[in-house]
Amino acid sequence: MDSQTLSAQRTATDGTPTATALKPNALGVLGILFFVLSGQAPLTGIAGAAPISVAIGNGAGTPAAYVLAGAVILLFSVGFVAMGRHVVDAGAFYTYIGTGLGRTAGAGSAAVALFSYCIIQGAMYGLYGATMSPLVAHHTGLELPWWVWALLTMAVVQALAATGIEVGAKVLAVLVLAEFSILLVFGLVTLLKGGGPEGLGVAESFAPSAVLAGAPGVAVMFAVASMFGFEATAIYGEEARDAKKTVPRATYLSVIVVTGFFALTSWMLISAWGASKAPGAAGEALAGGDSSGFVFAPIAAQFGGWVNEVLPVLLATSLFAGILTFHNSANRYLFSLGRDRLLPRRLCRLNARHAPWLAGCVQTAIALALVLPFALLGKDPVVSLFSWFSGLAVLAMMLLYLLTSLSVIVFFRRERADARRWNTLVAPALGAVGLAGAVWLILANFTTLIGGDTGTAMWLVGSVPVVLGAGVAADRVRRRRTTVR
Repeated sequence: MDSQTLSAQRTATDGTPTATALKPNALGVLGILFFVLSGQAPLTGIAGAAPISVAIGNGAGTPAAYVLAGAVILLFSVGFVAMGRHVVDAGAFYTYIGTGLGRTAGAGSAAVALFSYCIIQGAMYGLYGATMSPLVAHHTGLELPWWVWALLTMAVVQALAATGIEVGAKVLAVLVLAEFSILLVFGLVTLLKGGGPEGLGVAESFAPSAVLAGAPGVAVMFAVASMFGFEATAIYGEEARDAKKTVPRATYLSVIVVTGFFALTSWMLISAWGASKAPGAAGEALAGGDSSGFVFAPIAAQFGGWVNEVLPVLLATSLFAGILTFHNSANRYLFSLGRDRLLPRRLCRLNARHAPWLAGCVQTAIALALVLPFALLGKDPVVSLFSWFSGLAVLAMMLLYLLTSLSVIVFFRRERADARRWNTLVAPALGAVGLAGAVWLILANFTTLIGGDTGTAMWLVGSVPVVLGAGVAADRVRRRRTTVR
């Protein structure tokens, strides 16, 4: 064992080897970028969210919603990066919030962050199972319930995550590049051809009147959701090569790439249908129970019928990549919480490849506990499991974004560690205003987002402050016990 490993290890009170540091120098800018892109699950985001935004949101103005969301997140990222130069920790948001707003606020946000990552992974298992079941049946004739594929994939994800971050990054690179490439090529080819039957439709998609048409709140809500997983740039700070340079570059690059990708792809899809016909086509796809048809049809028309065989497979791998990413994010939160003694110290256990294997096992157990009730009760994996949990996860994460922006402002006003007003005050304040507006839009449209009734929406929304309060209460109990000892 080398000196670096020895210095990273400590012994818990029960004699169990633990560690205080993840494997250093394991990821570069592109490795981190792939984790962020896989969290966005490009094909999933386009095939799942774009048809809804076009059908019931602001129609042809949907691409502009992605630009607005990207602008807000870019403003947020300025302060996020500035604070990242002073705080490097796998806990990311909760560490940032605790540093600026105090340990109590940090403990509450830690609970919300872990809650958010676990439920979004549970949501994706539902959609993944519903995608895999007919896909495998179509190609092999083997018909199995959706939850069987979800359980099998949990085991695969656990094994991949335990092999170490480099292996996970390589797997994600292949999966993300495949789905990203085909959508990007479609967008560029359509753009170079001058669009579809009604041209590019620049004014129809980007004029102020188009942006504000229909229900723009729904479109902005889904656009903000496309940024989910953004904090992966900081979560892997401990494992990055030269984190003070790698993390900022990966952060800005990820925001620009994600925003440009979703804006271009959604714009070209609308153009391919025709700006006047796209809302109707998206509505028909939703009514038919297959929203992906709105996306797959114009791509197949561009490249040929083989696309209809390939894209469903890429949709499944897109979901798998997202699941693996959120598994890695959640187990690093568990690791960080264990190291900070907010959770049992045993969660700091690392295997021979410096992967937080015990935290990964706990995270897999949580995913199992979230998915099994829906399977046992015979609930629809998309209408119930995916829609409920994804909407809830977006709301929880937007709250964390907002608290982080406020924390950045407080931290730099108190510590005076950075004199750049744009980076430490102006941009974070503007980002906070935009994020507060996003939270309001999500709350105002939450029933639509989850596809459920008002009662269900109230129960789900209410769980966020409950989790926040539970995190605060747990921290106070822990500190009292420490003081008594």
